[in-house]
Amino acid sequence: MESMKTVAKSTRKAAKRYSLVKRGMDFLGASIGLFLLVPLFIVLVLVIKLSDFSAPVFFKQERIGKNGSRFMMYKFRTMVPNAEAKLSELLQFNEVEGAMFKIKHDPRITKVGHFLRKTSIDELPQLVNVLKGDMSLVGPRPPLEREVAEYSVRDYRRLSVKPGCTGLWQVSGRNNVSFAEMVNLDLEYIQKVSFTLDIRILLRTVWIIFVPNSAY
Repeated sequence: MESMKTVAKSTRKAAKRYSLVKRGMDFLGASIGLFLLVPLFIVLVLVIKLSDFSAPVFFKQERIGKNGSRFMMYKFRTMVPNAEAKLSELLQFNEVEGAMFKIKHDPRITKVGHFLRKTSIDELPQLVNVLKGDMSLVGPRPPLEREVAEYSVRDYRRLSVKPGCTGLWQVSGRNNVSFAEMVNLDLEYIQKVSFTLDIRILLRTVWIIFVPNSAY
């Protein structure tokens, strides 16, 4: 009995240490990333703005984070300005089973947006979310409230850790992966979480930027 208590205490200490170190790595990584990406951000701002002067460059949307907390997630705009209003018209064409919406040829996506999504460059502003502490560099993707409303108890376990800019799902096929498979990958990440796994996922994410996968 005493041995079990010792193991549990040691496990809690290791988890707390991992959490603290990971937060430090997230802050440092996001800071360096934003500094190095300033030239790219300037180019992207100009390209997106030139494609539609009347529309905003950035897109923000409320997402659900760790333990059900809410936060505003940032992205480069890849859709037409009234994309959310048009969503109800497209729900019937959803190509993914479960609590997630995806269609391959989404008419709301702009020409510039197609490229940004294919390379996942549209996600880069989320480094600001990492600095703020809403997100981590690596973790499950943060869902929408309407998606969480459809979650099973098992699905909800995705929210037991801080959401990430990239994760095991994104580097394992992304849109070719079903919702159920995505949940399995996220739970696998949560179970096996380690700095080695985080680094492997980050390196695979960089590769995907240059050699795009099935993102759309």
